[in-house]
Amino acid sequence: MKNLQAQLKRMDQKGYKAYKDITGSYSFPSFTLFVDHIQADPYAPPSRLRVRYDLQKLPLQKEWLQHSFSAEVIGDFLARGLKRALTSSRALTVDAPGQEILARTAVAITDQFLEFRLSVSLPAAGRKILGKQASQVLTADLPKACDQTAFQFNQEDLVAQLECTANQFAIRKAMTENGWVGFVANSSILPRVSGVSNKPLATGKVVSFQAPKERERTVTVPYGEPIKGMAIEKGVTVIVGGGYHGKSTLLKALERGVYNHILGDGREYVLTDDSAVKVRAEDGRRIEKVDISPFISNLPFGKTTTAFQTEDASGSTSQAASIIEAIEAKATTLLLDEDTSATNFMIRDARMQRLVHKDKEPITPFIDQVRPLSTELGVSTVLVVGGAGDYLDVADTVLMLDEYSVFDVTAQAGVVAEEIQTTRTKENKETLKRPTERKMGLTSVQSSDQRKGAAAKGLHTIMHNKQALSLSFVEQLVDTSQTRAIAACVNTLASQEASSSKSIAELIDSLYETIEQKGLDGLSSFRGHPGDLAKPRKQELFAALNRLRSLRVKN
Repeated sequence: MKNLQAQLKRMDQKGYKAYKDITGSYSFPSFTLFVDHIQADPYAPPSRLRVRYDLQKLPLQKEWLQHSFSAEVIGDFLARGLKRALTSSRALTVDAPGQEILARTAVAITDQFLEFRLSVSLPAAGRKILGKQASQVLTADLPKACDQTAFQFNQEDLVAQLECTANQFAIRKAMTENGWVGFVANSSILPRVSGVSNKPLATGKVVSFQAPKERERTVTVPYGEPIKGMAIEKGVTVIVGGGYHGKSTLLKALERGVYNHILGDGREYVLTDDSAVKVRAEDGRRIEKVDISPFISNLPFGKTTTAFQTEDASGSTSQAASIIEAIEAKATTLLLDEDTSATNFMIRDARMQRLVHKDKEPITPFIDQVRPLSTELGVSTVLVVGGAGDYLDVADTVLMLDEYSVFDVTAQAGVVAEEIQTTRTKENKETLKRPTERKMGLTSVQSSDQRKGAAAKGLHTIMHNKQALSLSFVEQLVDTSQTRAIAACVNTLASQEASSSKSIAELIDSLYETIEQKGLDGLSSFRGHPGDLAKPRKQELFAALNRLRSLRVKN
């Protein structure tokens, strides 16, 4: 540490590039500091540091590390703590989580050490080094924040989060055993602060969740009393109710329920089939050889839909493609909201069927395929409907939101459907088949500039081959670090042999097997410091690949 202080003192007022001389490792009283990367100038991306502690010297009890999820939860907890400890620092940052708990690289825990991965903007005046300020940051501010986080964390809070996560896994196990695709615990707080904040709403009149008696189930968990809540069973679940009564709020909670949440989020025990995919219309997206014929066929001029491709999809073709792609990505639950769906894709009423005969209408609406998806392919659907009452005919369960309270109105919906029978004609004819897995040419994901490759630009954009890949409508992408990891996955796939005979799904499975074995660290272009990645689901990576303008499918 003293050597580092002396070096920085000597560098004062020198050119910024002299900072590169501090690259290396330094012994501090309680940890070892690794300076892995120095930024080229004050305006370049920050420098990268690692702070490594001997695990045996930290107040981490062995029983806390016994679960398969322990390192992920403890790393998440400490990253949040380090973020708070760095609040007053303008120079030091750590990749801190949001409301969801994700596997991330900001904190690494092995059986030998614990490591914080940070970024630092090294101080300068113009392009001259400010050595005294740099010494303050690296030898005073950094040790204080890291030691405070590593040695003085609230042990009771950490234990509570570990127990909460154990309970979440117990509920997920019960969901699998009982055939549920979702579970919403009583007393959950579903509303969020705003459209740009994912924190729970805590002011005003907040209605906590209470399961309808008909749908209430009890799950025994390892810590605390059994948890009661609403189980959403496999099949077709339709959510109805008036505008602004909470339909979309419930769906949004289920959409995020594919991830575990932190204690205090209000949605800790709102859990969804972890393969569930939110599907919506996405005008303008690219589609590359997707078999959308279960929903769209008989296009003008004989255009095929068994390998449909377009650079500018309509609302209906984009939604059809997204459903097929989700199934190809092994999703077993679809989440849809009428508000963000293409109207002509969702339903054709009797009058329109009479006016525009089926032989002139390419679209087989979702209402006619939603039950076959469940019965023939085992793909459940949870759907918010505000105006299409014909969906009552195909629903296994109907839930009504009334002033943010949930009621099971399945029986009443059946009576209504019987009394006011639909006059529309079902339009599906053929048996649904699972989509053929497509194979892609790996050269199609390679970058024209091998040094740069794909790079994330915020949560919803990846730059690839000088084109912006928009992920704005991939709504279950929740963390910018996930987007960075997706870009890194694209670069990893691009570096593989171009002659691969694996399907897209097989390539992703193989990549994730490597991630499971080696962690996310192997995806980073920064050797030693991959501190800003978080694990995306396979479904989001699959969605990103499908939206690449350069993607070419071979079969």
